[in-house]
Amino acid sequence: MTTVSIITPVYNDFPGLRETVDSLAALSTSVDWEYTVVDNGSTDGTYDRAARYVEDRLEGTVLLEDGIQSSYAARNAGVRHSDGDVLAFVDADMTVPEGWLGDALDVFRAAEADYMGCAVELELPDDPSVAARYDHHSGFPVGHYLEHQRFAPTCCLFVRREVFADVGLFDHRLTSGGDKEFGNRVDEAGYDLHFAPGVTMFHPVRDSLGALVRKDLRVGQGLCQLQRYHPDRYGSPGIPPRPSGVKQPDPDLERRERLTFGALETALTGVRGIGYYREYLAGERARGPGEAPELED
Repeated sequence: MTTVSIITPVYNDFPGLRETVDSLAALSTSVDWEYTVVDNGSTDGTYDRAARYVEDRLEGTVLLEDGIQSSYAARNAGVRHSDGDVLAFVDADMTVPEGWLGDALDVFRAAEADYMGCAVELELPDDPSVAARYDHHSGFPVGHYLEHQRFAPTCCLFVRREVFADVGLFDHRLTSGGDKEFGNRVDEAGYDLHFAPGVTMFHPVRDSLGALVRKDLRVGQGLCQLQRYHPDRYGSPGIPPRPSGVKQPDPDLERRERLTFGALETALTGVRGIGYYREYLAGERARGPGEAPELED
């Protein structure tokens, strides 16, 4: 029987983690599974609160990874600690329906997949802001990512354990883009990448301009880091990659909404550029050749 290890990284977000844990506690499945939360050095008491809550609700494990500030380092700690044949990654603040795990594993087995992304539906709050409406409209195109960029986001990812044993863990040096780098590495190794459009997970929208800006700064930073650490695949640092995944507003939107979303997309593309060049300049000052840590086996 296949066993599944579900892994959730968290940083300063106990409320989001609580939502995730509550949805996992309501799973209805015969699948043998275990749960591990990895706190990435939270400073707001999340670790202590999570340790009590996760043990009480799921008899799960809460680990602390505070040596490296990186969600990918946290996920790696979860992989090392887990015992499942299949690793499932669910971010803190995501929720799943009660049949999610059984449905996902059925698709995973039927497709004989090695690496699989689930569908993600963004949830709007009541009376959503412009930022929330924009984020919801932009969507979470996991199928597009898999088809055109050969990766799935780590918030909705299933991977066989032997894949990690073969190609290594996530690159913990990356602030953003570690999901893309890992997926590309898995694809280049010849493994099967699969999309499960009928297996849906839920994620809240980013509902403020500040949240959108912080995300795109991280994305820009990650683009530069991908080039710094993996130039053979992503190009040389200092020459930004051409923008990909630019989301053009739906022509069926009202004109005012369409113009607003278009302006936001243009501005956030610029924010990614700022993040890129901040990392380029800071990275060149902070790190010389050969100082970046190696990927872990």
